Amino acid sequence: MAEIKIIDQSLMVSRKRGNGTLRYEVWLDNGVVTRYNLAYINHLIFSGDNGRVIGYDNRHGHHRHFKGTFELVDTTGFEEIEQRFEQEWTMVLEEYNAQRNR
Repeated sequence: MAEIKIIDQSLMVSRKRGNGTLRYEVWLDNGVVTRYNLAYINHLIFSGDNGRVIGYDNRHGHHRHFKGTFELVDTTGFEEIEQRFEQEWTMVLEEYNAQRNR
């Protein structure tokens, strides 16, 4: 069976919550995630790297992008990466909103 893209979506984060876009792309082959690209984009928080504040992908091994930096990530699989991403983009927004409301 060939690799199939099963998720391709962009979700807008409301202005009240802090703005930005969540981008999810996931490919499967034989029921296993073979490729993924998860990104939180917000040009108000970070203008470099096309606004990607935080992101995970496995184009060249599992790795994490954060405000223009890049690091390899040890992982047990996609589910772990997805959980990390959800926790981190939420935390970034909480910090951004706390600074905005001072």
